[in-house]
Amino acid sequence: MDIKKLQTVVVDALEDVKGQEIALFDTTHLTSLFDRIAIVSGTSNRQTKALAASVRDKVKEAGGDVIGMEGEDTGEWVLVDLGDMIVHIMQAPIRAYYRLEEIWGDKPVKLGAAKRKSTKEGADADAPKKVSGHLAAGKKEKAAEPVIEKKAAPARKPGVTRAKPKAAPADDTVVAKKPAARKKAAAPAIDPSIPEGKKIKVGVSKSLVASTKANREEKAKVASKLKAAAEAPAKTVIKRLKKAAAE
Repeated sequence: MDIKKLQTVVVDALEDVKGQEIALFDTTHLTSLFDRIAIVSGTSNRQTKALAASVRDKVKEAGGDVIGMEGEDTGEWVLVDLGDMIVHIMQAPIRAYYRLEEIWGDKPVKLGAAKRKSTKEGADADAPKKVSGHLAAGKKEKAAEPVIEKKAAPARKPGVTRAKPKAAPADDTVVAKKPAARKKAAAPAIDPSIPEGKKIKVGVSKSLVASTKANREEKAKVASKLKAAAEAPAKTVIKRLKKAAAE
């Protein structure tokens, strides 16, 4: 029997008896003794025996060969040898302890490719499901269109009118912008305690008073000397003439 057909029959037989956590692996790269290995869990000894019997009967009905079965006495771990495929039917604690998936699980086979391809149920499962037109899933998606966002105009303050923009010059000449006027320096703060319209006397320093007084005294001395010199009588100079020596 073809290996794909065989794995389909085995999976169908396991699902008919409600096998749990069915796993199917490709072992062609690991050993030449068999091509597939299936692992399934049963909840009790009775279910594991029923799963093994279902696999045996289904394979024989499809024209396959069943080489042997082991572990039917205890029912904790039942092995069904189908030649090209080995089926391990185990209870959950035994499966968790031996961890056969870590040994043979390099290449898992998807169950969708091995489930009921030749049956009516499999054909119905593979057929695309019809979705009602009023549902969102049945509607066709529209092609995305570019969205142009418009900037909202700034809100106007009450009582403020916006000035109309000036018309551009007729020719293509560029109008130079005037430099912004410099801000005037702020006037010094005026003391509110000083009344307006009145003069304020500012005290003179002592050094300035002393220097002024010294200058005045010096000027007075000079003026007195000049006055005394002007009032003094003029000195007469008498020159004595020597008589000429007699010749």
